[in-house]
Amino acid sequence: MRPSHKSGQRAALCLAAAVGLTLAGCASAVETRPGRTATEQLLVAHAAERAAADFRIDAPAGTAVFLETVNFTGEWAPYAISALRQRVMASGLRLVRTRDEADLIVEIRMGALSIDQMHRVLGVPALTLPTGDRYSTFTVPELSLYSQKERSGVAEFSAFAYDARTGEPAKVVRRVTGQTQMRSHTFLMVMSWGEQEVKPGSPSLSVEPWWKPW
Repeated sequence: MRPSHKSGQRAALCLAAAVGLTLAGCASAVETRPGRTATEQLLVAHAAERAAADFRIDAPAGTAVFLETVNFTGEWAPYAISALRQRVMASGLRLVRTRDEADLIVEIRMGALSIDQMHRVLGVPALTLPTGDRYSTFTVPELSLYSQKERSGVAEFSAFAYDARTGEPAKVVRRVTGQTQMRSHTFLMVMSWGEQEVKPGSPSLSVEPWWKPW
């Protein structure tokens, strides 16, 4: 009886070791999934900088300017505000911290600062259909000869300016816009290619886009 008992113990130990190794082999690291991809962030950032590059205030060099941002809100507002501040300083004007120090008050507003997406399909697009159970669905994959996906970063800002002491209106470019694009193409659901305007570290803010094929 003893040999069989020892054999049973050895078998149990071997089984436990095998289960332990199996569980260890299945372990995986948890990765974060941010709400926006780096590409989307770059598209919006470059669109904001292109819009800010066209922002102009008609005032003598050295004029003290207070940039009023109370109505400039949104997901990427801080980045765009910084770009507008940089543009004001680059034009020879002087930024001040309070209204009391200012010669000119410039109030900025955000019309748009986000991502637009478009998907064109020559064929049958992906469809989500209900099953017999009202709480469940199933997805039919896309069946296409050709499809195109486009993502655009879009920025639109507007502003008005007035004398800090008299309240008289001052000249300012009232509306500025900027846009960047990224496109991808698929032929016969197998062959893919695309082009993009922005990449990490690119200093180009030219209105004329450059396209980089994938």
